[in-house]
Amino acid sequence: MRLPVLFAMLLASAFPLRAETWDEIVSAARGQTVYWNAWGGDERTNDFIRWASERLEADYGVTIQQVKLTDTAEAVTRVIAEKAAGQDEGGSVDMIWINGANFLSMKEQGLLHGPFVEILPNAKYLDLSPGSVATVDFTVPVEGYESPWRLAKYVLIYDNARVDQPPMSMAELLEWSKANPGRFTHPVVDNFMGSTFLKQALIELVPDRDVLQMPASEADFDAVTAPLWSWYDELRPTLWRDGETFPENASVQEQMLNDGVVDISMAFDPASAAAAIEKGLLPETARAYALDGGTIGNISFVAIPYNAAHREGAMVVANFLLDPATQAHAQDISVLGSFSVLDPTKLSGSEKEAFAALPTSPALPTLEELGPTLIEPHPSWMTKIAESWAKRYTQ
Repeated sequence: MRLPVLFAMLLASAFPLRAETWDEIVSAARGQTVYWNAWGGDERTNDFIRWASERLEADYGVTIQQVKLTDTAEAVTRVIAEKAAGQDEGGSVDMIWINGANFLSMKEQGLLHGPFVEILPNAKYLDLSPGSVATVDFTVPVEGYESPWRLAKYVLIYDNARVDQPPMSMAELLEWSKANPGRFTHPVVDNFMGSTFLKQALIELVPDRDVLQMPASEADFDAVTAPLWSWYDELRPTLWRDGETFPENASVQEQMLNDGVVDISMAFDPASAAAAIEKGLLPETARAYALDGGTIGNISFVAIPYNAAHREGAMVVANFLLDPATQAHAQDISVLGSFSVLDPTKLSGSEKEAFAALPTSPALPTLEELGPTLIEPHPSWMTKIAESWAKRYTQ
């Protein structure tokens, strides 16, 4: 076989959808059910996915079956098992809500379909310039293997009927918790929100933040994290139930705040307090806020496994999630309250008006009040921190 022919065959197998038009993809997707593996711990998100399925079925003949996860690693493990069994087509996972270490793991093992993002018509609304937030996932280049769908940023939530002045840094939080023992806690660290709490503290306490953008190594891990563990050793005995047990996720902690069990909760969604008030899940005196100097933020992505049975349907879903009308609906605090991933400079006048007309709330911080977005550490830091926390405090 001549080399040019062999090269063409290899190129076609590496990028199987490059030769197809978007109309062909949409046509192939009709009638497909997309098994979207997504964290199921937030009812607002579950409701939004149901709404998206109804719209997609009406407009494209595509439906979504949400596979509710407690940990994204569940879906990753399933794809790994299918690859080990030689199931390179007809996989059970069509799309995953994925970030960080799980994305890095799948990318390194060749478990992702793509690159596909630039094929999506609505990708024109994204800022895909090198280094933009839509092109990097926890320091890992996306390279078109996952598509943005919602913007996230870490916030704390308090009830201003009980707390006059909330702590504005992790150092102040320690002092506040000492003065108010038992009135603060965090989700267990093997939950995303619990690990994010520790990452926020690490970023604030580490002498040189730049080191967190590099993979964690055995040589420097103990030295870099020493300030974190020193701080946490002081914090832990002041926590709810003396830090011996923790809420399983942010939703449980939100309920604890509503019930008056604790005075401060947390979320990775600046609009979560406003949305919870709308649904009667928090008192009207609840407020979300960011810490001085900014908080961790990132984009949530969706990815398509390499062996997805319904990859065309998954691409149609990913494109729908980037539609300005979908993004505006998601940003509505009565729906989901997720800040848009779109570049506002790429929106038309009417599209901008749709965002400007969204309802607001005293519990919803402005972009200015949220302050700067702190860059996520390399995924390896969180993996090692979670392991170290478990050894230190649960064994």
